[in-house]
Amino acid sequence: MRAVRLLIVVSLIGATARVEAETLRFVPQRFYNTYSAAHPPALHVKPGDRVVTKTIDAAGVDWDGKSVARGPNPQTGPFFIDGAEPGDLLVITIDRLETNRASAYSSSLLSPYTVDPTAIAARVDREAKRLTWTIDKAKGVVTLDQADVQPGGMTLPLHPMLGCVGVAPARGEAISTATPGAWGGNMDYAGMGAGATLMLPVNEQGALLFFGDGHARMGEGEVAGTGLETSMDVEFTVNLIKKKAAAWPRLENDTHIMVLGSARPLLEAFQHATTELQKWLMADYGYTERGAQAFMGQAAEYEIANVVDPNFTVVAKIRKTMLRRP
Repeated sequence: MRAVRLLIVVSLIGATARVEAETLRFVPQRFYNTYSAAHPPALHVKPGDRVVTKTIDAAGVDWDGKSVARGPNPQTGPFFIDGAEPGDLLVITIDRLETNRASAYSSSLLSPYTVDPTAIAARVDREAKRLTWTIDKAKGVVTLDQADVQPGGMTLPLHPMLGCVGVAPARGEAISTATPGAWGGNMDYAGMGAGATLMLPVNEQGALLFFGDGHARMGEGEVAGTGLETSMDVEFTVNLIKKKAAAWPRLENDTHIMVLGSARPLLEAFQHATTELQKWLMADYGYTERGAQAFMGQAAEYEIANVVDPNFTVVAKIRKTMLRRP
């Protein structure tokens, strides 16, 4: 790891403060399969710092094609965020996200929860086959050339995203990296790409931030049980909002504010996301309790992020152009 020091300008509620921040380059050599505060910090990061790092794929294969860890979803990190305390809100902006090898893999059958049981019983080809896709960054596409799967193959746009971004859970728990929850984790949301800003509640001193499970692209719902699993180059910036309550992960991009709720059954995940979105509208956008509910009834949008993980994930979202300005 080496660090490059630079100077950034931060706007602070009407005033402009000049603070020193660092760009930290970190190549991981050890990976973890649980979100836990018990793992030793890989790197200390200050609010405002930018980190340049890498992730390996969900099966533990790195950017050189070497198997360096076991699945599921081995994580890079944890990054200890200096000054982060329980009750704070960690703000992570994904500044850059790119695939760093020429191949990805995927499953090839729709997962049991995603189709009618009769459709599974009617399958002629039941063999679980792993497919290998070719990544062409210059053309911005991923290609499958297996005539036994689909004559003529298929080509889709490259759309890198991270399946996993999470912090250490509360109460000293160690939770599998296959699982999403209030700490973030394996949310598998197709919108978790470059330009997105994720907000996670801090549960432990230093937050302990993890990244992993990169996908060259993934359909919404992750209905085949995987995206196009591959390794990634990741650049992110961290900031901290002191004493800011949030019960579930919040996400923002150019067009929407979003909340990601995770649970089983799917209805409970929907309820978590809806409840937290109402709280956000009231706390930050000036809506009354009844006003937020009336507004959401006509403006809320929903996506299903995943229906294959130990917890399912639902995204509740509001288009920014429709928001009331406080």
